[in-house]
Amino acid sequence: MAAGVTIDILDLRHFAAPVLRPVLEAEGELWSQRLHWDYRASARLLMQYLDNHLLPGYAALEAGQVTGYAFCVYEETKAVIGDVFALPGRNPESGVDYDAGTGPSPGPAREIEEALLRHLFETLLNSPQVDRIESQLLLHPSGTHAEIFRKAGFEIFRRYFMVQPLEGHWSRPRIDLPRDLEIRPWRDEDLSAAARLISIAYNGHPDSLINDQYRSVHGSLRFLHNIVRYAGCGVFSPNVSHVVVERNSRELAGLVLGSRVSPQSGHITQLCVHPNFRRKGLARMLMSIAAAQFMRQGVSEISLTVTEANTQAIQLYEAEGYTCVHTFDAAVWLRDNTS
Repeated sequence: MAAGVTIDILDLRHFAAPVLRPVLEAEGELWSQRLHWDYRASARLLMQYLDNHLLPGYAALEAGQVTGYAFCVYEETKAVIGDVFALPGRNPESGVDYDAGTGPSPGPAREIEEALLRHLFETLLNSPQVDRIESQLLLHPSGTHAEIFRKAGFEIFRRYFMVQPLEGHWSRPRIDLPRDLEIRPWRDEDLSAAARLISIAYNGHPDSLINDQYRSVHGSLRFLHNIVRYAGCGVFSPNVSHVVVERNSRELAGLVLGSRVSPQSGHITQLCVHPNFRRKGLARMLMSIAAAQFMRQGVSEISLTVTEANTQAIQLYEAEGYTCVHTFDAAVWLRDNTS
């Protein structure tokens, strides 16, 4: 940071949306460039919370202007760090511009982001009602803030952002199901059955370490509501989303959920198969059906995220034409681990 420049870190709830609009617009440009993701819907939701002064977090103020922010949300005894971002700055010695979290050395933006994170950590780690903290900073390349998270006692999990270009990779899906299974598009009444499937499919899974919602039906239902009903990850597409149903029990054997994150990009928000029905080609079939439906919507690429430790899934995705174009970090803090 340039000499003589003072950055004040203040409670985010002191500020209304218009003051943060330039920061959110700059962040939206980076989401579009780096991930081909339309951030405007997320920004509008954040601005609603800001105008109601309901968003816990901190803002960085420089010469009377907000230049960065970080926020979290609370879920019972868990806090989720939703985002941290600072306006790209200029290195005062070299005159070189740096995007947030990039460049050959830590620039002003990263310094501001880490100051915001330190304040957020101090608040959350000293909140006796908070037993767990999760964070997945999708926008920031892996390693950008890993050190400050580790120093605060977080465990880091590297994740991949993988993309499949549809042109040249997509072929008509082949549906070849055992007689006891059927496939159909997603319905709203599938929510409860999908929550049961997710909680079973993710038992002992690396992602259940990162997101504890996967460990219970109640948590999985909350996860699904965020995706399906509240646009927590793009605009949910019921035509892309499909379920495999066991004919006798009517329980779900597998599912794929998809959302539009920009006019040219679709995103697989969930793909899972019941342990009793694995190694039957269901995951591959569901992915191909989702790709076909995305292509009908005019989408030119599909993305998904996967934890680096989930090597079997990565091999499947690579076989389907996905490549890793970006890595980011998930971080988890547990109070029991620091006592």
